[in-house]
Amino acid sequence: MRLKRPLTLLLTAASLAVCTGAWGEAPQGSSGGAPPASPVLPEPPPPGAQEPGESSAPSVISDVGAYFTAPLRWDGRDWAWFGGALLGIALTHRYDTQVRTHFVGSGPAPNTNSEDTKDAIPTAVVLGATWAAAVLTENRGGYQEGWAMVEAAALSGVTTYALKFAAGRQTPQETTDPNAWFKGGKSFPSAHADVAFAVGTVLAESGNDDYRWLRRLLGYGLGVYTSYERLKHNAHWLSDTAAGAALGISSALFVMDRRYGTVGQAHLALVPIEGGAMVTYRLSIP
Repeated sequence: MRLKRPLTLLLTAASLAVCTGAWGEAPQGSSGGAPPASPVLPEPPPPGAQEPGESSAPSVISDVGAYFTAPLRWDGRDWAWFGGALLGIALTHRYDTQVRTHFVGSGPAPNTNSEDTKDAIPTAVVLGATWAAAVLTENRGGYQEGWAMVEAAALSGVTTYALKFAAGRQTPQETTDPNAWFKGGKSFPSAHADVAFAVGTVLAESGNDDYRWLRRLLGYGLGVYTSYERLKHNAHWLSDTAAGAALGISSALFVMDRRYGTVGQAHLALVPIEGGAMVTYRLSIP
């Protein structure tokens, strides 16, 4: 199915409005009334924060090293998150066949690689709207949010493609067997879901709290919508999108902690329901 133009325009307008409003600060030096709003980002800027126009190469290089060596510094909570993510992916793997059957039936399905670019458009729109808002408002917080999105997407994207190569899982277009691992495929994890959740999490958890509910609706909605489209187009198994979501969210939290100094607390929980179980995810950022 084609991505409808109204959805793209809606994402563009909403992202632009949310980013512009959330970065805005009250005029300085106004007499009477409420005091000026606090800046979006802590002052003085945290280590690694860049002014618009500054080179971010040293910070990015430092982030890359810290990102890929992070497991060496994990504490008990980090390993609990990792274990919970693995459990969630394993649970979704159980329903890979059922979800594929729901969308395309049980037999072979036509190749839908032509949908790959269309499924990436919403993420590109949100990223582009963030940068457009930053340029229009000349706001330092906007530039930092845009860079955080790019960095989170890049770091998680590299990890995704390394896992694709290692797992070699065939896509549901290539096989009806969800256990076709190490066959030279590129299914696990989903790069589209990974990048969408990386960009969406930064959108959801950046800025001030005035537009938090709308930011989270747009940000996490972007990841969920992109994952749904990948399943509907038979490009990935359900567990591929779950793994992509875990990578994208965790990478975004890593970058935000490096950029903004915020330490988020993420919790996965297994909730029993009638006929099975449900995995829930809760994120708290001070």
